[in-house]
Amino acid sequence: SAMAAVRAVEIDPEGTFKYILVRLQRPGGGEQRDIVRGTKAAEFHNHIFEKVNPEMEKLGYECKCLGGGKIEHNSKDKKIRVFGLSTGYGKADHSVTVEILKKEYSDYEITWSDDKK
Repeated sequence: SAMAAVRAVEIDPEGTFKYILVRLQRPGGGEQRDIVRGTKAAEFHNHIFEKVNPEMEKLGYECKCLGGGKIEHNSKDKKIRVFGLSTGYGKADHSVTVEILKKEYSDYEITWSDDKK
């Protein structure tokens, strides 16, 4: 399907940055999919959503932010840590985020916690 063509994960290759978990769905229900987006360029979580939402609307999907947090990406050691929360959107279900990340970064050690930092 076209929805499967949307990249599940788009995150910065290095560093610690904010991320959000976003649910895409066809208007009127039906098919849905969760994607992860994160970047150092975003000062606040809503900046990420404000970029993703119009891109997905153009493709004909509705977006809902399921929450956010932070990602610490260490590409040298092949480690990703998911933690923290978003003040505006609340905490994403990091366990869901990790499952999505594992598909994309299958050779990484990926962990999560509810720690703030």
